[in-house]
Amino acid sequence: MTVNIYDDINRLEATFRKMDEFAALVRAIENVKADEEALNIFRNFRKIQMDLQQKQMAGEEIDGDVLEYAQKTAQLAQNNAKIAGMLQAEMQLSRIIEEVNRILMKPVQSLYEEI
Repeated sequence: MTVNIYDDINRLEATFRKMDEFAALVRAIENVKADEEALNIFRNFRKIQMDLQQKQMAGEEIDGDVLEYAQKTAQLAQNNAKIAGMLQAEMQLSRIIEEVNRILMKPVQSLYEEI
């Protein structure tokens, strides 16, 4: 019997979109998008994060001034109530994703426990 896990994953994805936690993240993102200042702060914060990540992956050294700017931008983002709410909503959703991942990995973990 052939099992198509992708059918199950697609059903899980549809269920995921119906969760209260997902709806909370959608609302939080809409709140940020509706506030021009919050949106600009977040976009800048995200761009800096992506740039730093690319530099780290490329093995580039990150200048102290760049790090300081990144820290200040992160602080500015965290101090914005709408952005903080969005990040909190994302964190709650991430916990669920981590739990789903743990459950999916149980069969693999049990195989290694038998060694």
